[in-house]
Amino acid sequence: MKTHKEVTSSRRKQRRAHFSAPSHIRRKLLSAHLSTELRKKYSVRAMPVRKDDEVIVVRGNFKGHKGKVTTVYRRKWCIYIDKLQKTKANGAPYQIPIHPSNVTITKLKIDKDRNDLLKRKASKATQKGKGEKYTVKDLSLIHI
Repeated sequence: MKTHKEVTSSRRKQRRAHFSAPSHIRRKLLSAHLSTELRKKYSVRAMPVRKDDEVIVVRGNFKGHKGKVTTVYRRKWCIYIDKLQKTKANGAPYQIPIHPSNVTITKLKIDKDRNDLLKRKASKATQKGKGEKYTVKDLSLIHI
């Protein structure tokens, strides 16, 4: 059911908007989940991947591989991980592209801007009451 009359619900238009998105929007679309330890620490589920983050591949043929992100290639919708490479027939190594949705961030590279983003996202989560089924007020209204 359509909920917003100014935003399309057409699959074709949604795909066109996604794949022709500009770079600053692709940054957000190339996000990955945080590990359970980081999720507890920062109260944030996912973050945009950036260079020097440490990740683990959780889906696909390279499941279980760990490494540091060397490149976030927004144009190709992928990231490159330093220890994840194959060799060509002539012996030259090449890096394997991985989509960020298939990885989990295990260690964040923190700087001022990223710290501000984490605080902002955590404050939004607490305002919405995410992770809580009922509030104290809801429980007080229930009479058994």
